[in-house]
Amino acid sequence: MLFDTHVHLNARQFIEDRDETIKRAFDANVKYMTVVGFDRETIPLAIEIAEQNETIYAAVGWHPVDAIDMTDEDLRWIEELSSHPKVVAIGEMGLDYHWDKSPKGIQKDVFRKQIQLAKKVNMPIIIHNREATEDIIQILQEENAEEVGGIMHCYNDSVDYVEACLDMNFYISLGGPVTFKNAPLPKEVAKQVPADRLLVETDAPFLAPHPNRGKRNEPAYVKLVAEKIAELRGVSFEEISQITTNNAFRFFGISET
Repeated sequence: MLFDTHVHLNARQFIEDRDETIKRAFDANVKYMTVVGFDRETIPLAIEIAEQNETIYAAVGWHPVDAIDMTDEDLRWIEELSSHPKVVAIGEMGLDYHWDKSPKGIQKDVFRKQIQLAKKVNMPIIIHNREATEDIIQILQEENAEEVGGIMHCYNDSVDYVEACLDMNFYISLGGPVTFKNAPLPKEVAKQVPADRLLVETDAPFLAPHPNRGKRNEPAYVKLVAEKIAELRGVSFEEISQITTNNAFRFFGISET
């Protein structure tokens, strides 16, 4: 059994076949998923999908690319939604220096506000990081994010930063890039992350693993991620499945149903 800890079934790419996509995941023994909402459009749909499926949960937050659009009202809305029984984390949040829609200063401010909110409601956080690792770690440390812990979503950076993340009570989640032939960093991370801090995800519809790279990703493909990690660590697929699923249950504070 597998747990896809980060999937966007609420994305427009799944409008026409969302139910079929979920069924394919269940048929592939991907029994649990967390659907991540990150703006006014995707947050309500994440909760709706979670409400309709017993083993699917939701996370609510504001994406750094769109930080410039977030208002104080949006932040209060996220706080209200955090009490929903199917909401298990705040995020995704963080910094994204690849795109220039939102100035870095605004991104940092919105990031800090969401960390502070997560501490207020006592919920873990999910971190989006693109080309901003040092600033993200600095802000997490300054805001004492270790009080709630979190996930470094789709970790694709040097193993040198992993220890700082672990020290702040964070889990390392790996996705499709660990299967890419030209991606040495996540492979090295996959070998070295302590077993009790390892998670798997798809980030579907993005970052489909090999041999589906370039196509629409979907949660059933998280099996390919787990298989590659098992190969890299020299253990069985079944062991990685059990470890990462148990870790996800513990992180999100849920029990197997």
